[in-house]
Amino acid sequence: MGGQLSVLQQSFPPRPNWGVNDIPDLTGKVILVTGGNTGIGKETVKVRLGILLPQWYETWLIERQQLLAHNAKVYLAARSAQKANEAIAELKNEMGKQAIFLQLDLSDIPAIRKSAQEFLSKESQLHVLINNAGVMMSPKEQVTAQNYDMQFGTNVVGHWLLTELLLPALFAATDAAPFHEKARVVTVSSTVIYLTTGLDFDAFADGPKRTQYSKLELYNKSKFGNVVVARELARRYGDKIVSTSLNPGSIRTDLLRHQPGWQSAIVHWMMYPVAYGALTQLYCATAPSAADANGKFFIPWARLGEPNKAALDPQVGERLWSWLENETKKH
Repeated sequence: MGGQLSVLQQSFPPRPNWGVNDIPDLTGKVILVTGGNTGIGKETVKVRLGILLPQWYETWLIERQQLLAHNAKVYLAARSAQKANEAIAELKNEMGKQAIFLQLDLSDIPAIRKSAQEFLSKESQLHVLINNAGVMMSPKEQVTAQNYDMQFGTNVVGHWLLTELLLPALFAATDAAPFHEKARVVTVSSTVIYLTTGLDFDAFADGPKRTQYSKLELYNKSKFGNVVVARELARRYGDKIVSTSLNPGSIRTDLLRHQPGWQSAIVHWMMYPVAYGALTQLYCATAPSAADANGKFFIPWARLGEPNKAALDPQVGERLWSWLENETKKH
């Protein structure tokens, strides 16, 4: 799936070379999708037929059959039980198959520990973890329960801790798999990783340094952090799991809910339907050709790419990992 695309080309990518009809049978696989009640996460879980690209781009019909359609046992992890159950009911109505709700608030460390314990009480193995949930451009006054920046705390701290707590189930899935097929962790990042110089550890918790950054800059750093964590995860546990990260593309989702109406309208007009955002993470999660992609970064649509070079620095990975360990131990 090789071939490098520039940042601009990633916003207007060529036709997919891989589609969801290429997903293998997932019978017996347990998959957890964070933020699976809405946007790209919901599309990753669901089944529908027939979507069209925006009118300003070449239009073609694609068929979408995703995780539930391929017989996976899917946990839909979300903060809102009401929204999650509505999504689960919609999925069952459309396709006759039911996802399983897992309560998960990625902005609260004790709540994450509770969610991980609940999952592990039900499942001994986890074959795929898709770290899909995220917040974007949240108001500056919003912070997590432990006073971290809402975007970094949710997108990076929350997902790191969830992944760390679920490692036993991921390792168990690998150990039990035929031919030692490795469990996978897929982390959703963004195009914005190219718009930041890197991490600022003094800005992750609420305080004077954080206030110096705009909401967008803080979001960019959180998505940069996602790539750094995914690579460090691959470096530390590459013998047991396959960890990848990705840019899902310019996709219409409710991540833009905090933008002014006129900005959101313009951006939405330029973006792709949400189904396309699911393609790359579905590839990373299920494609046999991605089984050896440990530490790699993928771009639209399901193509190997290169992240911001600053995210490739192993010293940055080690420092962020140590920071995350130390911070989460406090709570």
